[in-house]
Amino acid sequence: MQEALKEAKSALKEDEVPIGAVVVYKDKIIGRAHNQVERLKDPTAHAEMLAITCATNSLNTKWLNDASLYVTIEPCSMCAGALVLARIKNLIYGADDPKSGACGSVINIANNKILNHRIHIKKGILEKECSSLLKEFFKKKRVS
Repeated sequence: MQEALKEAKSALKEDEVPIGAVVVYKDKIIGRAHNQVERLKDPTAHAEMLAITCATNSLNTKWLNDASLYVTIEPCSMCAGALVLARIKNLIYGADDPKSGACGSVINIANNKILNHRIHIKKGILEKECSSLLKEFFKKKRVS
């Protein structure tokens, strides 16, 4: 999670929503990213989406069956859907997202019994550090 936090801090420096993600496979980081929505002018350029792409390119496969994604906030519906489609094994995240979280807070795409894959989820890892970055970012935005 420390590496995901480093990515989130990079996003903060770029005036992006400070979310970072890393994909780990066999104890090695094979994908890392932070939000780049503003830079790329792309609403799908979330940290999780970019980290998944990096990881699948690293393994030269579309499946991440034995990989884990560490991300600083609970994934949204788009990202949770991508994690299911990539068949990621584990999701470890820092802070809940009570407004758009799709791994249990608002809806639960990651463990929907109708879908063909479910993800093992562990939450609350370095929660205070993860949420404080987001709170700091949005507090500054409201002042500006």
